[in-house]
Amino acid sequence: MDIKKGPQAFSRTEYLRRLAAAKSQMEQRDLDALVITEGANITYLSGYTARSPNDPKGMVVSAQQEEPTFILRKMDVPAALHQTFLERDKVVEYPEALMGDPGTNGYDALIDFLVDVGLANRGLGLELGSLSMRSAQKFMARLPQARIVDCTDVITWIRMVKSDPEISFMKEAAAISDAGVMRAAEVIRPGMREADAIAEILATLARGANGKPGTWTATPFLCSSPRTGTSHITWSEDVFHGDSQVNLEIAGVRHGYTAPISRTFSIGRASERLRRVHDAQLAGLEAALDTIRAGCTCSDVARAVHRTLEARGIKKESRCGYPVGIDWMERTASLKEGDMTVLKPNMTFHLHLGNWMIDEDFGYVISETFRVTESGVEVLTSAPRKIFELT
Repeated sequence: MDIKKGPQAFSRTEYLRRLAAAKSQMEQRDLDALVITEGANITYLSGYTARSPNDPKGMVVSAQQEEPTFILRKMDVPAALHQTFLERDKVVEYPEALMGDPGTNGYDALIDFLVDVGLANRGLGLELGSLSMRSAQKFMARLPQARIVDCTDVITWIRMVKSDPEISFMKEAAAISDAGVMRAAEVIRPGMREADAIAEILATLARGANGKPGTWTATPFLCSSPRTGTSHITWSEDVFHGDSQVNLEIAGVRHGYTAPISRTFSIGRASERLRRVHDAQLAGLEAALDTIRAGCTCSDVARAVHRTLEARGIKKESRCGYPVGIDWMERTASLKEGDMTVLKPNMTFHLHLGNWMIDEDFGYVISETFRVTESGVEVLTSAPRKIFELT
C-alpha cells in the first residue's frame, strides 16, 4: 500500500514561490539546473525534514520543470513522499546497495540522473560548500563537459527574508523556547543532576507551547560554575551546587524553523560581578533593539552593542548574532562591525549578547530571536530579561 501524503507545513503556492526565486537566480547565472545538497535548503524547497545528514541526497531544480526532482536512498523515499509537496514521480530512489560502498554512493546516482536527463554538458549550479572534497571531485570528474558554478549560498540568501507563513512558525518556535526557559527556572536546584534538568527542559521543548508541539529538539547548551566561560558544550555529569551560575541556550523548533534564546541563572543571590556584567550586556541588547529597522546594516547593530558595552567597561569579542530560520543558523550575514548587509522586513536573527571570554571560568549569556520590521523590530522570544535567582 502506498504511503499517504501528510499534512503540509506550507501550501504548494508557497513552495512554488520559493522555487521561482531560485530559478530567477539560476537565470542570472545562465544555469540549466541547480543541484541542492544542503539539508536546510532541501527543507526550504520541499518540506522534507527527515534527518539523515550523512546520507548522500540531492534535489535537482531544473529551469524547464515546475517541481524539482529529489534523489535519495530507497529507505528514505517514503518520508519524502509523506512530508514533501512533490508528486510521486519527482521522488527518485537509489538502491540501498550504494550505502557504505567505498567506491560509489548516492551522489553517483544523482550524477547518473543528470546524465540521463541531458544535463551533463549544461550549466549546473552546485552547493560545493556542503560537499566533501571527495564528493565535489566526483561531480567534477564525472561531469567534465558541464559548466559547474559554485552556488553554495544562493538558496540560503533567499531564505533570509521570510514569508508571513514562515514568520508564524518562527513565532510558534519562540513560544516553545520561552516555555523551555521557564521550565529551567522551575527545575534547576542545588543537588539536582544537570542531566535531569536537561531532561525536563527537553521534554518541554518537545511538548511545545500553546497547543503547538515541538517538531524537533535542537541540541541544548548548558554550563554551570566553574564552566560558565565555556561555550557550545552540553550538560555534564555533575549536580548543581549552591551559589553556582548556570548558562542555558536552547531553541524551540516548528517544522524546521528554530528560535534560539539564552538566559543566565544563579542558584542563590547573584554575585556583584554577575550583576554588573548582566546590566552591561542587557543594556547592549537593548541598544541593538533600539537600532534595528529595515534599511540599517548588520554593522550598525553591532556598533550600537559595542559602544554600549565599552561605556560600561565590558569587551565582547564574538559577533552579536546571526540569521536564523530553518535549523539554528543561516550561514549568510553576521551582526558584526563591517558586515554591511542591509536589514529587510521579515529577516529573522538571533541577537546574542553571550560573552564567554571574560575569563576562562566565567561567562554570561542573554539572547533573543527577533524579526526586522519596516519601522523597527519585533522580538519573538519573551522570557524575562533577568538573572533568574533560584533557591
